[in-house]
Amino acid sequence: MRVLIVEDDQRLVSYLKKSLEAEGLSVDVAFDGNVALDKALAQSYDVITLDIMLPELNGYRVCQNLRSSGVPTPILMLTAKDGEYDEADALDVGADDFLRKPFSMVVLLARIRALARRGGAAAGKVLCVGDLRLDMASKRVERGGSRIELTPREYALLEYLMLRRGIALTKAQLLEHVWGARFMGSENVVEVYIGYLRKKLDGSGRTSLIETVRGVGYRMG
Repeated sequence: MRVLIVEDDQRLVSYLKKSLEAEGLSVDVAFDGNVALDKALAQSYDVITLDIMLPELNGYRVCQNLRSSGVPTPILMLTAKDGEYDEADALDVGADDFLRKPFSMVVLLARIRALARRGGAAAGKVLCVGDLRLDMASKRVERGGSRIELTPREYALLEYLMLRRGIALTKAQLLEHVWGARFMGSENVVEVYIGYLRKKLDGSGRTSLIETVRGVGYRMG
């Protein structure tokens, strides 16, 4: 599971990142609203935890901008303020849940997992690039009507490429999303798995759907 923590308290961020990573989550951080918006538009996350009081762009504005841009990622709003209007405002701008500080790590983790499950169910859609079809609910992949069997890692790589269709992704981005931030191996593993995918997807003389972008990485479609 990949989570974006948006919070300007660096000590709290350090604690949350360490605690969530200890639970096996992959964690990115942003300390202001503009950086958070850029990351959430450029990357795919399972859940975003979003503080309301942020430098540059507050949490309400970040949430509004993400929803207006069509980003469906579940958002958990966090605040140190005490009042029902803050909760109502957060839900009105598109947040999925609301949590007041101070909170326990047990509760935060439970909320994140619940939102990830809810978001996963809502994201059970079909992705298509040309005659390639990926069903996110059943994890079934077909090309030209023929089923293609993929390993879990191959599937995760293909799904991310298709979700970010048209965007050139670096090896580092692919490595972090598919293998996780704690992976200590070589970036060359991405090239190896791209080769596996091309072999399975592009057999029988089909046009290759995964493009190598010189000096950057790879792009789907």
